[in-house]
Amino acid sequence: MVSGLWGQVAKRTKRIAPRSRREEKRRSRRRGRRKGEKEIGGREKRKSILAESHWLRLKSNSEKAGKNTGDIADRPNLFLRLRAMVSSRGMELEQLVNQTKQWISEQPVEQIYAAVAVLLVTFAFFLILSFLRTSKSNTILLAGLSGSGKTVLFYQLRDGSPHQGTVTSMEPNDDTFVLHSDLSEEKQKKKAVPVHLIDVPGHPRLKPKLDEYLPQAAGLVFTVDAQDFLYNYQAAAEYLYDILTKAIVVKKKIPLLILCNKTDKVTAHSKEFIKKQLEKEIDKLRASRNAISTADVTDEVVLGTHGTPFSFSQCQNKVTVAESSGLTGNVSQVEQFIKENVRS
Repeated sequence: MVSGLWGQVAKRTKRIAPRSRREEKRRSRRRGRRKGEKEIGGREKRKSILAESHWLRLKSNSEKAGKNTGDIADRPNLFLRLRAMVSSRGMELEQLVNQTKQWISEQPVEQIYAAVAVLLVTFAFFLILSFLRTSKSNTILLAGLSGSGKTVLFYQLRDGSPHQGTVTSMEPNDDTFVLHSDLSEEKQKKKAVPVHLIDVPGHPRLKPKLDEYLPQAAGLVFTVDAQDFLYNYQAAAEYLYDILTKAIVVKKKIPLLILCNKTDKVTAHSKEFIKKQLEKEIDKLRASRNAISTADVTDEVVLGTHGTPFSFSQCQNKVTVAESSGLTGNVSQVEQFIKENVRS
């Protein structure tokens, strides 16, 4: 009987134990959920506390800087206002374009074509004008008979030294430089303009080389030996006559300076005497060449006024007369001529 009773108790215990273990597991799960909820709630609370402290920090900083924290909060509204403003401007622009189109459609076609033609002509004019200004040359040519002092003058302008001992040049002296007189400390403060100076040989066989450089010339210096002028004035006048009657010289109106060089010599002639003698000799050349048949000699341009004695004032290009001395460095009048005709 005892054994039977004990068996029933054991069976009941086996049934209850699993139930109690399952209940314990459910309870433990409930406790874990409650603990997790508490932890999540703690994290959220900490985040809200941090956000609030951050906002308070921003508020205090903005107040210290004299700013209004309301601007930060109103930024979305500001963006909306800007967007509305841009859209209103766009609508105004669209209305203006539509009005312009309507006005153009109401105008006669001939009037529109005329307006477009005026605009194109004006644009082309200013374009050509700007091109001519930027394309102005800075080339100065030195021409004259052999022995007139061109090479000494070239070195004096470039180096401030006559380079004594130079011989008659058979090749052009060609260089681009700033005038030596512009290299002083006082004048360096101003922007110095480089000069492209070409010394064309005066040998009779090399005179045609001058034609190669005339298209790019901004000015021409024709040197004359003032000391030995009476020995070679006829050849100098003939060379000068050939230059003045060249079509490109007249067309471009290339300024010409007749430079009476070697005026430091005691026996040198004055520039007034040289000018008068050259004018007389050129007048004779003009008369003699006009009398010769055009089949033999043809001048590109008729020089001066027919029936009146020739003078340099009759030339279509500007002709001036000056004095210099390459050996002593008296070249101020040449430098002035170069500066007047070289682009700045």
